[in-house]
Amino acid sequence: MNVLETALPGVLILEPKVHGDARGFFMESYNRRRFAELGLPDEFVQDNHSRSARGVLRGLHYQIRQPQGKLVRVTRGAVFDVAVDLRRSSPSFGRWAGVELTEDNHRMLWIPPGFAHGFLVLSEIADFLYKTTDYYAPEHERCIRWDDPDIGIDWPLETEPLLSAKDRVGRSLREAEVYE
Repeated sequence: MNVLETALPGVLILEPKVHGDARGFFMESYNRRRFAELGLPDEFVQDNHSRSARGVLRGLHYQIRQPQGKLVRVTRGAVFDVAVDLRRSSPSFGRWAGVELTEDNHRMLWIPPGFAHGFLVLSEIADFLYKTTDYYAPEHERCIRWDDPDIGIDWPLETEPLLSAKDRVGRSLREAEVYE
């Protein structure tokens, strides 16, 4: 597995070895021993799968308690995936990193606890899978506005994104509860 750093310390792009031929491909998306060797979490407690249509933007989500590390990937389609540093004590507080994840590039993104996460669907349909290091706790879930000018994410938008009711009322970074 090839590991690439992003602009945010700790947020990593993982490129698994893909073995392909005329029949298709095989790749190992998770190996506990290999993750431990790389210094990544080697235990996850929950797997999630979402399907979304073109133009859907989900995020920017995080849990103020029970923060989740997330290992994310796309098995169908393409997304622009984003992490935002919400650790007030971090030199990169409020900064973001984004990467395109597709069914063809097989890339995964590791987002440690302490970051908000969101993605924009670029293809007609996208299946998005992610593993988490802690359980979903709706009472601790928070949302930051996807278009907060203080963060300034350069989303590759063609039109206005499709948002959930929760995402339409996200807070600004200045108003949001963040990590120390």
